[in-house]
Amino acid sequence: MKHFHLLPVFALLCVFIRGSNAILPAELYWESMLPNTPLPNALQELLEPAEAAGNRSSFSESELQAGNQGGRRVTYGVGYWAESKSFKKNDTFNTTTIYFLNKDLVSGKKMNLVFTKSTNGSNFLPHEIAKIIPFSSKRLPEILKHFSIKPMSKEAEIMKQTIIECEAPGITGEDKNCAISLESLVDYVIAKFGKNVEVFTNEAKEENVKQEYTILKGIKMMGDKQIVCHKERYAYAVFYCHRIMNTNVYMIPLVGADGSKAKALVVCHLDTSAWNPKHFAFQVLNVKPGGPPVCHFLNSDTIVWVPN
Repeated sequence: MKHFHLLPVFALLCVFIRGSNAILPAELYWESMLPNTPLPNALQELLEPAEAAGNRSSFSESELQAGNQGGRRVTYGVGYWAESKSFKKNDTFNTTTIYFLNKDLVSGKKMNLVFTKSTNGSNFLPHEIAKIIPFSSKRLPEILKHFSIKPMSKEAEIMKQTIIECEAPGITGEDKNCAISLESLVDYVIAKFGKNVEVFTNEAKEENVKQEYTILKGIKMMGDKQIVCHKERYAYAVFYCHRIMNTNVYMIPLVGADGSKAKALVVCHLDTSAWNPKHFAFQVLNVKPGGPPVCHFLNSDTIVWVPN
């Protein structure tokens, strides 16, 4: 097997990036390609100088524990939790609204919510670096060796699962792509929607705190065409982006029990006939594939794009 040697190339690229205008920093690339679309804070926070992007893994203890709690998002055909076939509801899932029916999307409705901020501190790598790092299940041993991750560790399993999700074929009506850099994220969106786009994220003052929220008046439908990008758990920032037919996106104004205001993104799936019958949503709502529209809130590190 031919191994890649990143560090010497990385050092040369750092010099090249500092000394040449041929390679634009990620933020400048965004501005040049999407001049009318402000860069959201959720993505701004994931940018770092090329010199800071070493060959390290960024898995916190809370991130590792999240894998034991069933908090994995996988493809809709399998379900949002990898263990959905034998999923047992715990107190968190019994008392927190995750999935709900479209008929409940009305002002005055009360829901227990947690605006989950990512526990993964991984940032974007410079595009020129990300391009030369393998991202393939066939080369997983090589990837793990580069990031000094033990093959039988929790980190290795997380890396493997993310790559498998990205390599898996989409379900019926799904167009998907995994973006390994901010530049590749921008390129995918432009290829699908052009340069005239808007980007949205949750807006919440209280994050990682469960409380009761009430839906306020002013529910706004953002459109029936969208790209949703979920931040994956990986050694560096990777986004699973997809378009699914027959879905609507809404921005929901909320007020918490403590008086704090929030705006939350909700995706409603009008057609669930292609979903796995053991999908966790069906267990929670007691409905079947192809039944009433199923809605769910998005995490705070999820990005939604709509054509303008």
